[in-house]
Amino acid sequence: MASKNKRFADDGWAVWVNGDDISTVYINDWLNPNGKSYVDFAVRIRGIKDSKALHVYVPFSVTKEEILDTSLCFKDEGVLRATFSTAGIIDYKKNECTSEIAYNGRTIDLVHISCLDYELTPLASGTLMSINLEELQKYLANDEAYFLWRMPHKSLDKIFEPHIDMGGLLTRVRDLITSPVVSEKYGYSIRINEARLLPSEINRIGAFHRQKLKKAVISISVDESYSVNDSNCYRIRRVEKELYQDYVPDGFNCDDAITYQWNQNRDTDMQGRFNFYFDIARDYISKMSMLLYMIILMIVGIAGGFLWDFIKVVLFGLNW
Repeated sequence: MASKNKRFADDGWAVWVNGDDISTVYINDWLNPNGKSYVDFAVRIRGIKDSKALHVYVPFSVTKEEILDTSLCFKDEGVLRATFSTAGIIDYKKNECTSEIAYNGRTIDLVHISCLDYELTPLASGTLMSINLEELQKYLANDEAYFLWRMPHKSLDKIFEPHIDMGGLLTRVRDLITSPVVSEKYGYSIRINEARLLPSEINRIGAFHRQKLKKAVISISVDESYSVNDSNCYRIRRVEKELYQDYVPDGFNCDDAITYQWNQNRDTDMQGRFNFYFDIARDYISKMSMLLYMIILMIVGIAGGFLWDFIKVVLFGLNW
């Protein structure tokens, strides 16, 4: 079996809020090994009335043009139901900056970041996103709020990009002939607020080290033709196509896609190390191998015909 080298990405994200808060981070990766991948990022801030700013470090470059405000999709209550896995009610665009959602007996503000003048600061190895919460206070009706957006997940695009086989043409042809089955293996690690993976610009910020992040929930959505290491997964469900039909990223086919979810909080890890790892594997028949087999068969067939004609003429001297 031909095997591609295992590609691995180890990303460090950072989230902190200036204020007295207990926050939750949600990351959902839309994995598309055959195209562009995306990440949905969400932060739920509890105690937002006493918070001054939200900061998120993204471990790759991103621009405002690439950020999509997914909170605007919640006007569709099907998307709301699929995202929160429960029925809910939304007061859409309650004011110019927020909507209000009610579910599971509580009411929460939904902040539309596209209406805010947030800042993106390029760093040596990523981007710092800063949202001023003081200017937002006059629009908030509750002491709990969600911030949601989507952006291209460039780290995953990088590990999924095709690599040139440096083993040489003959080695490549040998692999294609000996086995039409190709095995792909990818690894990806998400580490939230782990200092060793963050740039020095973040580690020098004192407020970052005083953050009170309580919980992180990681989800991945991937086509079931890929197998995923789900040993640490506590819930698996299919992507609800009828609910997500106007929500999934461009180029992502949600037919037969499965969402895996992990959960980690300070109740089980008092040091708050939010580390998530998953690997993805797929075995498939190489179209190039099948094409090469067909070409070889044609060449052998044609050569065999010429050889048989030659043998008849030379050895038997017959006029067939």
